[in-house]
Order: sequence, then structure tokens, then C-alpha cells
Amino acid sequence: MADIQGTYDDLFSAVPNGLAALLDEGDVGGSVAVFVDGEPVVDVWGGYADVGRTVPWTQDTITNVYSTTKTMKALCALILADRGQLDLDAQVARYWPEFAAQGKEKVLVRHVLSHTAGLPHWEGPVEELYDWQAATARLAAQPLLWEPGTAAGYHSLTQGFLVGEVLRRITGRTVGEFLAEEVTGPLGADFHIGLAAAHDHRVALTVPPPGRDEDYTAGAASPGPDATPASATALRVRDGNSVAWRRAQIPAASGFGNARSIALVQSALACGGAVGGVRLLSAAGAARATEEQFSGEDRVIGMTQRYGLGYGLFGTGFGWGGWGGSLVMIDPDARMVVAYATDQMREPAQDTRGLGLVMAAYDGLQGLRR
Repeated sequence: MADIQGTYDDLFSAVPNGLAALLDEGDVGGSVAVFVDGEPVVDVWGGYADVGRTVPWTQDTITNVYSTTKTMKALCALILADRGQLDLDAQVARYWPEFAAQGKEKVLVRHVLSHTAGLPHWEGPVEELYDWQAATARLAAQPLLWEPGTAAGYHSLTQGFLVGEVLRRITGRTVGEFLAEEVTGPLGADFHIGLAAAHDHRVALTVPPPGRDEDYTAGAASPGPDATPASATALRVRDGNSVAWRRAQIPAASGFGNARSIALVQSALACGGAVGGVRLLSAAGAARATEEQFSGEDRVIGMTQRYGLGYGLFGTGFGWGGWGGSLVMIDPDARMVVAYATDQMREPAQDTRGLGLVMAAYDGLQGLRR
């Protein structure tokens, strides 16, 4: 069995055993964390931080978690809403006047948080993602694909810029700056949007699925018959592994962290707005994440989805996952968060790793609550 490092409560031994099994199956490396009542009951890691399997994954290894980053950006928006600085029912153009172009004056803040705004596709060059002003100007000039709020389509890259520019207009800070100063800094959480060069030596680059190379691209899996035709620019693994990607602030997809940092931050929403003695928002503000905004078929993904305010809704829990397998699941009823970060991609249709680890955590929770 693969060597697993870290600590865990014996009741949750199925979680590190699950990570070991994934590494035994051929995964390169990864980390898993389970927090209950804001405290870690599992904080483990194993495998390697490089495709050559020469650099061990350590306690401080971080990796690109792609769309799991969206949960960090969403938390920032919920914090501003809780402070009364962001009105979720306001038009986006109230904060970002240029956005009203091409008939987008009806798009509300809650629409962009719930993938119902009608701007799901990034249609510019990949290089433009690294230029905040160019990216937001492109989206401000882009027409809608549907009436805002009437349908949902996963805004895989665009959501970060849409929410992020509103936050920037309100606070004068980028999402990465706000996150660092208001969230991760106070909590001591090792998560970054816009990674400084000083952290490069800790990064585990993304490893494509077996049999694939760095030209492997992100794409929706099996869109349904009513799916909106994709005109999106293809994102390759080599793009996500580039220095330009690490330095850029792409709040929907360029976050770097590990399972511990993700679980710590998102525990604020599992525990009524506070974690580690730090209150980020009120209990009512935290609960807003689960206010259902849409339920039905996602036009881009082609599957049934339920969206809250910045998070996907799954039964009594909520959270989201990223390209390549990372995931965070938040359960306020259990006051539990499960997070998984990995450098090893698998084909999306066959990837159930995160779900398996979440189920293992619930097994431990049952023993803890007895």
C-alpha cells in the first residue's frame, strides 16, 4: 500500500486508506482533508509532486485545483454581500457600467453567481486570460446567449472575471488580494489566486490522464441534445501548467492550494460563518450559499444541476469540483468539509475519486457522532 503521511482520527481511517488506494492504482500524488467543527480530523497526503515521481508530495505541496477555485471567489462575494457592500439583486452594470453593452443591463449579480447570466463561453485567446483588463473588456462587449435567469450553462472561465470585476469595482482590490487580506491571511490558509514566484518550488504540476499529453483539453462531458453549441477556446493542460497561468488571476480556475487549505477556508460556511476563532461572515450570510437559484439541465454540461449562490447544491451539502479531480464538499448540518487536491487527472467520465473520499468521510462521521 502507498505510504500516506499526515494525521487522522482513527474513526476516519477509510479516508487515508482511500487515498492510498488511488495512489496504488497509479495516481501520481494528492492530499485529502476532513474538517469537523472547524478542526482537522483528517489531514493526509502521499505520492509525488512530479510526473517523474522523484519529488515526494509533502505537507506544503500545492497544486492547481482549477474550478474548485470558484468556491473561494464565491466566499469573497458572500462576505461582501454580508457586509452590505454587494447587493445580489443589483444589476451587474450598477457596479460595472460598461457591462450594460449588448443588452446585458438585465444581468443581476445573482445570475453570474449561479451560471444563469448567459455568458458561459470564453471566446478569446488563452493569452488574454492573463490580462485582467483585456478579459473583462471582452466580456463587457459580448452579447448574451439567453435571457438572464431563464437557463443555466456552466460559466467555466467567465464566471471568475464577471464576479471578480464586480468585486474589484466595489473594493478596489482583485479577488486574489481580497482573498489574501480578508480570508486566507487571517486564517493562515495556504491558498492563492495569483501565485507569487516564491511558491513555484512547491507546485505539483498537473499530470494529464494516462495515455494523454499536455495538449489534453478541458471540455464538457456528453452535452445533452439541448446543450448550447460550444464556441469556447480550448484550455490545454500545458496552459494550466504555465508560469503565466500561475501568475494570473483567473478566479474561476487558477487557484493553488492543497486539501488542508481548502477545507479550512470552506469550514467557515460549514460552521455558521466562523472558523479558527475568525468570523468571516454572519450565520445568515453563510447560509445564503445554499439558496437555490436554478435546478434543471445545464445547457453547457448537458446534465441536471442545482446551483446556489456560487456553489453547486448536492442533497443537503454544497461545493464544487475542478478539472482534473479536485473537490470540496461542505455539509453545514454535519459541520463537516471534505477536500481533495491532486496533480493527477483522470478522464472525467471515469473519475469518481472525490466522491469516494467524501463517502469515506461520512463513514467516519457516523462513528464520531455515536
